[in-house]
Amino acid sequence: MKITDVTTYIVGNPWKNWVFTRVDTDEGIHGIGEATLNGFAKTVDAAINELKGLVIGQDPFDVESHSLRLFRDVYSDGGQIQGAALAGIEFACWDIMGKATGQPVYRLLGGRCHERLRAYANGWYRGPREPESFHEKAKGVVARGYTALKFDPFGAAWRAVDRPDFGLAIAIIAAVRDAVGPDVDILIEGHNRFSVHTALQLAEAMAPYRPTWFEAPVPPQRIGQMAEVARRSPVPVACGEDYYSAQQFSELLSHDAVHIIQLEPQYLGMTVSKQVCGMAMAANGVTAPHSAQGPLCSLACAHLNTATPNFFIHEIFDDFNDAWSQGVLTNPVRVVDGYVELGEGRVGWGSDLNYEEIARHPYSPNNLLPLFRDGWERREGIR
Repeated sequence: MKITDVTTYIVGNPWKNWVFTRVDTDEGIHGIGEATLNGFAKTVDAAINELKGLVIGQDPFDVESHSLRLFRDVYSDGGQIQGAALAGIEFACWDIMGKATGQPVYRLLGGRCHERLRAYANGWYRGPREPESFHEKAKGVVARGYTALKFDPFGAAWRAVDRPDFGLAIAIIAAVRDAVGPDVDILIEGHNRFSVHTALQLAEAMAPYRPTWFEAPVPPQRIGQMAEVARRSPVPVACGEDYYSAQQFSELLSHDAVHIIQLEPQYLGMTVSKQVCGMAMAANGVTAPHSAQGPLCSLACAHLNTATPNFFIHEIFDDFNDAWSQGVLTNPVRVVDGYVELGEGRVGWGSDLNYEEIARHPYSPNNLLPLFRDGWERREGIR
């Protein structure tokens, strides 16, 4: 079997353009992938079309070789853009392998470790940055069966936070804890916002509300600073979604400070993602892959998590996107009482692209999540 073509599709989701791929073969089997990167849909689309010549004519089963070739052979570090392009192609190859062998991808990754995946809700707090709004919406999330939920209470903060804004963020955390009770996990999203000292001040202030983690409290580039916060914080630190190579995770884990690893398969591909899960396993860590892209990313993460013994918790945006978005896939991830179940009978990813629905939602340059602008929580893009 040989790869004959790679086709790209951009879907105009209002807060982040989604990029999907289709890889065709000379045996009539095709696979689908995703390559979404906030703010860079057209750029990643171009990168896929520049890189696809490296895999056309190759066997789609050779994913180790493809992952190496797509990253190494251009002799340039394209960062997350190159990683997203690689993943978009490589994801589709895993789908092809599953279809050709009649197996779900999770079996190809090592087999089932979990019958179902505990999920946490994200994207549920769209609206005003007020404790009352968060309180009301958090109750609604728990009523849907979720036992964990994540949120960013920090507005447009960057590096430092003035006292009124600091107080508002902690009041929002307190409101969510009050809404959900003592037994629901609350996960605090930092979005790489803070300096080390601000992150530690916030961690101390939120600790009485018992967050399960403080995610990405400082920018990811200086891994030593992330490790410093993790060692000194009374709240466990989770991070990893920004990294696009196994070497970055090797350095992160070498500090022995962060043990909740949020790898982003969308920047790594499934081959390297499985390697990173093994690295976390060897460090006695757990994995909680970042899954805040499009619906195929969510499905791919579900397959990875099903086959990962040290999986911790699965991120779900899908339930809180616009209603039409679930129709982009023919068989998307479903959450039942706070859990994802892939079930039996899937082949490959067990889904395909809905090309008619894709055509209804064209690309827009305004589809962006501007995390450092006031009001980004409304997820309205740039208006």
